[in-house]
Amino acid sequence: MVRGINASAGIGIGTVAIVGDQQVAYTPFQPEDPAAEVKRFENALSEFSAKTFAMAEELRKKAGEKEAEILMGHAVLISDPALTEEIKKKINAGMCAEAALEAVLDMFIDMFGATGDELTQQRVTDLKDIKTGMLKTLLHIEDLDLSNLKPDTILVAHDLTPSMTATLNKEHVVGIVTEEGGKTSHSAILARSMEIPAVLSVRGIVSELHNGDQIIVDGIEGAVLIRPSDSQVIAYRKKREAYLEEKRALGKFVGKETRTDDGKRFELFCNIGTSAETAKVLEYDGEGVGLFRTEFLFMDRTQVPSEEEQFEAYRQAAEGMRGRPVIIRTLDIGGDKEIPYLGLEKEENPFLGYRAIRFCLKRKDLFRAQLRALLRASAFGDIRIMLPLVTCVEEVREAKALLADVESTLEQDGIQYKKNVPVGVMIETPAAALIADLLAEEADFFSIGTNDLTQYTMAVDRGNAKVSYLYSAYNPAVLRSIRHIIKTAKEKHIPVGMCGEAASDPHLIPLLIAFGLDEFSVSPAAVLQTRKIIAAWDSKKASEAAQHALELKTEREVAEYLESLY
Repeated sequence: MVRGINASAGIGIGTVAIVGDQQVAYTPFQPEDPAAEVKRFENALSEFSAKTFAMAEELRKKAGEKEAEILMGHAVLISDPALTEEIKKKINAGMCAEAALEAVLDMFIDMFGATGDELTQQRVTDLKDIKTGMLKTLLHIEDLDLSNLKPDTILVAHDLTPSMTATLNKEHVVGIVTEEGGKTSHSAILARSMEIPAVLSVRGIVSELHNGDQIIVDGIEGAVLIRPSDSQVIAYRKKREAYLEEKRALGKFVGKETRTDDGKRFELFCNIGTSAETAKVLEYDGEGVGLFRTEFLFMDRTQVPSEEEQFEAYRQAAEGMRGRPVIIRTLDIGGDKEIPYLGLEKEENPFLGYRAIRFCLKRKDLFRAQLRALLRASAFGDIRIMLPLVTCVEEVREAKALLADVESTLEQDGIQYKKNVPVGVMIETPAAALIADLLAEEADFFSIGTNDLTQYTMAVDRGNAKVSYLYSAYNPAVLRSIRHIIKTAKEKHIPVGMCGEAASDPHLIPLLIAFGLDEFSVSPAAVLQTRKIIAAWDSKKASEAAQHALELKTEREVAEYLESLY
């Protein structure tokens, strides 16, 4: 048995089909006629865009609107005028179309790959997919076709790209295993949408297997069994049936309020990265958006998005949620997320550096445009603004002063917006946790970002494997911090939510109920499962569990105790 990331739940039992990376080789040359070479690039771009939109339509039928948007985004990105002009400039300087394309796209691949952030890493896969697709178009190489797979096939690949998935016959594919990717990668998103069990980031799996090998993909536990015994196959068939039965049982939670067994009400929101994802929130019965990450509006491009572009994205999100709350986080970028056109300097310690609210308050031109777009969009729904990485009261006051100034300019321009848009802060640093009482006097709501709160509280780089054992929300220091933040919010009479991974952790849910959390914000696919777990607890039992957990002294003790409850 080998292990990876459980990216799409379910059990797949079948035979291996290895999907190798297509080799796209060419010999660089200096074109004799740069104008003709530019024309060759433009023709390939038109062909690639048309082909990509056609594949997106196929993906829409198989997986859904949001998944089709991934491929449509490829065509839109490669057609960005700023990007294509840069490619043409290199062609006119003496590069062939293939080399110019690679040079420009590799710049972005390096940029996103250097962040170490899982959400931005998926952009690397997108850009590599675009690069390969454009090179194949320029070189007249046929695309890989996965439409004629045998029944009960398990795809094994270094990575599964969106363009590969477009041709996949999902009726015949019972599992996916890759060497790359995480829970938020497009491989994972597409696998979940098509309800195909998937285990990702299984190092070296391609070289360990052969076509025709029998394997079992356990997308629940994140395990892969290679050439299983008859008894293992029988056991996993039973596990598959139990999983499918449990999945059918989740249907009874659709359309229900999120309540404990004794009737305590909670809000169950979703985390999204684009306005198109609001369709998935509604599909999975989410009650609102607890975190809209706006940084992706800034990252897949070569220049700052205009106020109008941002307004359209926020308006679409507000309208897409049909009056339900949409909490939009202001730009959380800088430091570890390098954007060439912003001119950010390389930092020794980016996670403690010039990022998020610190960057926005220094670049008021960018921040003002985003706030204007947010306020304008507030006229179309229930938009709420959230400030990231706050560490002191001054940051909140300065941001609110700028917001008030933007409101005045909108008044002068006669532009509609909703008065008194709620402004909240993310509590994700020890500093913010310690002055939660002071911040609560400035903010309309709190949202606990447990990913960073855990990292900063434990002084641990979560990307460093040598110290990853310290990165756990079960650590008593983190649990006490979460309890303190929620307690303070309650005392100051402001609502408090959680948008980190801990919000959907079934082991932590009883503790969060007992602490008094008001709102859970999870991935759309986790909504019904989270609602079911909340419904299984009553306030008294949750309080008893929390009290006992807080008496324990080590992370292991807490983890084992919470596991025993689940």
